[in-house]
Amino acid sequence: MDLRYEAYCFADRQFYDLQSSTETTPKDDFSTELPQLPVDWTTVERNVWRHHHPKGVQLPNQGWKIHVSAGLDNAGRVLKATFDYCVDKRIPFKYLQTMSIVLARNSKYAPREGSGKLLTIYPTSTEQLETILTELAQVLEGQHGAYILSDLRFGKGPLYVRYGGFVEQWLEVGGQQVLAIANKDGELVPDRRKPVFSLPEWIELPAFLKPHLDERNAGDPEQFPYRIKSPLHFSNGGGVYLATRKSDGKEVVLKEARPHAGLDREGEDAVIRLEREYDTLTKLSGIPGVPEVYERFTEWEHLFVAMEYMPGRSLGQWVGLHYPLTHKDVSDETLAEYKTRALKMVDRIESLMAQVHERGVVFSDLHTLNVLVDENDEISLIDFELSSTIDDVRKPTLGSPGFQAPRDRDGFDIDAYPLAALRLWFFLPLNTVLELSPAKIPQHVRVIQQRFGLTDEYCRPIIDVLTPRVDPPTDPAFTEFDEETPDWSVVRKEIATAILHSATPQRTDRLFPGDIEQWEVGGTCFGYGAAGVLHALAEAGQGRYPEHEDWLIKAYRREAPKQAGFFVGAHGIAHVLENFGHHDLATEIVDTYAELLPITQDHGLSAGLSGIGLNLLHFADARQDDSCAAQAEHLAERLAKQLADAPGPGDKAKAGLLHGWSGPALFFLRMFQHTAERRWLKLSEQALDRDLAETMIALDGSLQVRDGNLRTLPYVGIGGAGVALALTEFAKVAPDRPCVEKLPELLGGATGEFVIQPAFTLGRAGLLATLAHATKHFPDEHLERAVQRHLKALGWHAVRYGGGLAFPGVQLRRLSMDLNTGGAGVLLAIASTVDGRPPLPFLGTRTPVIADR
Repeated sequence: MDLRYEAYCFADRQFYDLQSSTETTPKDDFSTELPQLPVDWTTVERNVWRHHHPKGVQLPNQGWKIHVSAGLDNAGRVLKATFDYCVDKRIPFKYLQTMSIVLARNSKYAPREGSGKLLTIYPTSTEQLETILTELAQVLEGQHGAYILSDLRFGKGPLYVRYGGFVEQWLEVGGQQVLAIANKDGELVPDRRKPVFSLPEWIELPAFLKPHLDERNAGDPEQFPYRIKSPLHFSNGGGVYLATRKSDGKEVVLKEARPHAGLDREGEDAVIRLEREYDTLTKLSGIPGVPEVYERFTEWEHLFVAMEYMPGRSLGQWVGLHYPLTHKDVSDETLAEYKTRALKMVDRIESLMAQVHERGVVFSDLHTLNVLVDENDEISLIDFELSSTIDDVRKPTLGSPGFQAPRDRDGFDIDAYPLAALRLWFFLPLNTVLELSPAKIPQHVRVIQQRFGLTDEYCRPIIDVLTPRVDPPTDPAFTEFDEETPDWSVVRKEIATAILHSATPQRTDRLFPGDIEQWEVGGTCFGYGAAGVLHALAEAGQGRYPEHEDWLIKAYRREAPKQAGFFVGAHGIAHVLENFGHHDLATEIVDTYAELLPITQDHGLSAGLSGIGLNLLHFADARQDDSCAAQAEHLAERLAKQLADAPGPGDKAKAGLLHGWSGPALFFLRMFQHTAERRWLKLSEQALDRDLAETMIALDGSLQVRDGNLRTLPYVGIGGAGVALALTEFAKVAPDRPCVEKLPELLGGATGEFVIQPAFTLGRAGLLATLAHATKHFPDEHLERAVQRHLKALGWHAVRYGGGLAFPGVQLRRLSMDLNTGGAGVLLAIASTVDGRPPLPFLGTRTPVIADR
């Protein structure tokens, strides 16, 4: 799970957003309590930070920086004291803009490498670094804050140091633009930002910091009473480890809590919650399925609690392995077997929870990761840090989406809610969607009744308990998708209506809400920004919007992308503007980013050479432009050399349309069609074979991309469907080549009934578009039935918004409108399926068959 998404859920209940973008003047903005800056200072707000810089002070590109930490209770005092000091000494600095942002960045699932930082101070030299630390330590004496894991602590207070970049310098690594610093030879290398202090190898630690490093490394690990065998889980609040007790060799689970870190929405930290867990487990001692607690102690300022190790895998993993609707073919016997096991598990969970309630304990955190299932389907509960007693019930302020009881529940009803949610989740694991739209509860219940034959008696508590008591939903439970024969023109119109309603032309960072990657690659790009949304609207016959095209043009002028790639950079924007008739600007973009091509190494369609090359071929064909064709051929030659030297498959999946060799395969194929030179066709086949080497037979017998030892991926972005899209295009040209024999197996991996996300690149919309594209050229009744199932099942995710229908993005926590993860991608997939439109640019060209020879 990508923990970054949690921080983008605080600002808005419908969309992923930065907190600093949601209000013009947030109520908890620190600036309202700080004095005015002198006139010779400048202020710039960037994302969640407010930067203050004295005019005339020149900073280096990189160096030692100081981070200041604080808790929620003293953040204002620490900021005011540091602000006054830096202004008086004319030292550049930045700080988090609001108290809400401080809470978000210190919350339990915030990224660990950024936790604790309230301010950043930029010394101009090592000598000034020492002076600032020495003086500011006296100013902030007695103040506390979360330990900043990426830094070296100075003394005992809230000051930390790290060597890194002062200004943004970018470097391409594995197709991604990462922040960089220059090494001793002046070459850019990644600016590593991990949750552990480390120095670049060419940097020597200043002498005055060596005692602080010695203090950090002090202590004898042999004196620690437990031997850590392996980490089980990390969060911003601490870690969970499998360990052995040195005194007797007993295997235990050891939980760690960091003070002032892992905050909940009430400001309680991980230490308070772990103390509560210790007390609760003591109270529940002796209940089978609840871990015994052994001891608690403090080391290195952290609280530790040792408890019994409970065998088994999480309920989420169990369902991931056994849930039948993810498989390509499901028999009635398989459904019945799963139903029997699941119903028994529901009974066991409810029975165990009843025993917990008999001891007067409200669990408050029942969800799929806190239930373990052993090899005999026996159940145990873990993670009691949010629990409370029935005499003093605490309404939880942390929880798992789709399982956390709303604020209108009290007492044991707090646990009744997730128990009802589990009844639904076992048969349709989409509970997170219900937080966005409780009106969908009856629809989801009808799905599980029809598919699994569940009784009204079993399902009635789901509706009764999950339906909000305060402000119950008034939206209709069902959508056009639920009609026996949906009117797809109505569906397309409703999706377009929601997309257009979400537009925020008054904002400069993004036009349409989408994935959190918008704040990494910009709100203009094809995959996550305005260019892709406008492309999808036009391709789906939902019109052109000059005012939004004008926003795209102005946004490009205001802040051009950092990279050239098609989905995450400039070429996708140029492609859309060219197709919309903005030829001069499209030419300007292509020419401007030509200077980045020599340093672009990634081969993928998303950020790399193949996407750029395909777009150059598009320009060459559309304009009869020989110069674009020559540039494309040069990139193809570079890719041919990369392919020859490409390493074999690794542990982490890359194969697929956006990041694997399927993108270059498509580019080589188009080069063959453009030049009629057969070597390009051979290279296309070699690139496809390279991606096929990363596939394996999945649990259901289909061919999917291997990700690690057990996990397989069927998706477009990374996965079997992405390979299948490119292979479909290849099969139209050279149907007799051996690699084409793999196409049916790949397409089989795209037929499963259940898909966790609706997204194009990571979900159902992409599987739908892949199957529909293939069956247009290679008809197959089985695949065509899967296409119809996918079309209808998109309605499981459809949420009413703005008079239309919207779709949740990655992790289903918030709605998204972009092409890669949201409504624009769903719209494009439907248009491709129903209207025969190309599923993506560069796909769908009709070409003559080339005989095998």
